[in-house]
Amino acid sequence: MFADVAVINVKAGDGGAGSVSFRREKYIASGGPDGGDGGNGGNVVFLVDTNISSLINFKYRKKYEADNGMPGSAKKCSGKNGEDLVIKVPLGTLVTELQTGRVVADMSDYEPKIVARGGKGGWGNVHFATPTRQAPRFAKQGMPGENLELKLELKLLADVGLVGFPNVGKSTLISVCSEARPKIANYHFTTLTPTLGVVKIGEESSFVMADIPGLIEGASDGAGLGHEFLRHVERCRLIVHVVDVSGSEGRDPKDDFEKINAELERFNPELAKRPQIVAANKSDIADETQIEEFKKYIKEKGYEVFDISAASSVGVTKLINKVAEELSKLPPVKRYEAEPKIEELDVKAKSFEISIAEDGVYEIDAPWLERILAGVNMEDYESLQYFQRTLRNCGIIDKLEEMGIKEGDTVRIFDFEFDFVF
Repeated sequence: MFADVAVINVKAGDGGAGSVSFRREKYIASGGPDGGDGGNGGNVVFLVDTNISSLINFKYRKKYEADNGMPGSAKKCSGKNGEDLVIKVPLGTLVTELQTGRVVADMSDYEPKIVARGGKGGWGNVHFATPTRQAPRFAKQGMPGENLELKLELKLLADVGLVGFPNVGKSTLISVCSEARPKIANYHFTTLTPTLGVVKIGEESSFVMADIPGLIEGASDGAGLGHEFLRHVERCRLIVHVVDVSGSEGRDPKDDFEKINAELERFNPELAKRPQIVAANKSDIADETQIEEFKKYIKEKGYEVFDISAASSVGVTKLINKVAEELSKLPPVKRYEAEPKIEELDVKAKSFEISIAEDGVYEIDAPWLERILAGVNMEDYESLQYFQRTLRNCGIIDKLEEMGIKEGDTVRIFDFEFDFVF
């Protein structure tokens, strides 16, 4: 079964929590803090595997999580880093963020790509010791790993894409000029998946040709099978447009040519500007008038046209040589540059909302505070001072005062409640 689109969720590992620990040895009454740092969370890494040619595996498994970092421990021992999760994909897979469309990675080479980074481990209490705070009873929690919903699209890495209506001879052509052996039969949609073939030109020259399943009118809007595979033409440097010049199925070859180009343009306007060579196939069963009339029409449109018969290999060599000549003038196969993630401003990242409940309690909604609150020792004065400074620095206390809070009023943050004191 072939699949070239999938949506998955990836979660990098969270960083381990820092440790709150104090040195305890014989004859040493107050050894000071020695809590170690938490380990970093594991990354989610994508890697190309040439043994995979489809995204079908991602239809059955949707969630992927890397290991979390281990918490720190006493004697300044850092926690173990989480293991990276390696996900194997076929060559040519484009990875984008589902909600924003941001390009995360283009798996068009064999270099591993980190698509979600693990969170950093939290600091142990040894980092918070100062001349005036010699026994800090708090540590930092680890940072959360990135959590992304990703869209995977397989876009074949081919130099040349064969396009045209069903049953015009695309599969026959690729089988004649390469080692590819697609299914060939005299009915529509014989080709159900894209087929790649390597076309050799001499001893040291070759290019990759892709046989794209037949398009029909309305393919860009979802008609037929073509819309599922138009994405595979996007990377192609050159398009070979195969047309049944004989009109053996009762269609007008000129009309076929215009309709297919219209579908390409609707799907992606860039495809309409892509260099194109027209192959007037089945010329062995067409009369001279049909061939000449069609060739004249195509040349007036500004395209080069070759009359061929893929079934008997007539004219195929001339066409292939011209394709190779044109490819030598064109830039490499299109690759997508990964787009950096737009980091939120600190003000936005530390955003919060304050509301007053029916019982008069001031409720603070700030998801980022949950991890900080988890690392605070409420029975330790210095730890509470650290938490108070955090609330002051991010503007929460200023906002409470602006809303008219009075000394002794209750403030609630998640499950933690305290009386406000000026």
